[in-house]
Amino acid sequence: MLVAMAAFYAAGLHRSVSLDAVIAHHERLEAAVSAHFAATAAAYFALYALAVAVSFPGASLVTIVGGFLFGPLVGTLLTAVAATLGAGVVFLAARTTLGGILRQRAGRFAARFADGFAANAFSYLLFLRLVPLFPFWLVNVAPALFDVKLRTYIAATAIGILPGTLAYTLVGDGLGGLIEAQEMANPGCAAARTCQIEPGALLTPGLVLAIAALSLAALLPVLVKRLRQRR
Repeated sequence: MLVAMAAFYAAGLHRSVSLDAVIAHHERLEAAVSAHFAATAAAYFALYALAVAVSFPGASLVTIVGGFLFGPLVGTLLTAVAATLGAGVVFLAARTTLGGILRQRAGRFAARFADGFAANAFSYLLFLRLVPLFPFWLVNVAPALFDVKLRTYIAATAIGILPGTLAYTLVGDGLGGLIEAQEMANPGCAAARTCQIEPGALLTPGLVLAIAALSLAALLPVLVKRLRQRR
């Protein structure tokens, strides 16, 4: 995994993933998907899993690209499975001698997770997946430090990332319309990279509220158990 991480950053892939780049090359990307759907879907899946495995910080943007290229249904499926696979790789690596760097990096933050994992590992991890309070890489590593079972980790991860993944793919699905509107107002802005589309502006309050509601629901079992213990 460390070799893959080094190769990912050495190749400059972390710099080539940006909203401006997607907008500038949107016609080529759409044409490639139309002509070679299976191959582009497989390439997207592999790149996303690798990005998660090497803790690339721009996963949300890549998820938006997935929605833009493949639509909300296929985009969500590809992204969710790839993200779960990549997270599983990180989790397993953190349990081996190769994960020493990851465990050292997470150690100073991980202590605050102890009570939650001890009370109800599945619900707590589900909550951490639904609510992006901590970096994704940290939530990938922390359960391995508290002996969370692999099946619990995979199940909570697969379920917990679905709402956020769907939200971002829905945003990506609407990106084409935003690009078209920008081109009408400022012809040639896509190729010139002057279209004014900010990532934060793509999220709607409704999507944020929906994710927050699901997150609170995931945390209820932990809260109920703590209340019973106090009584």
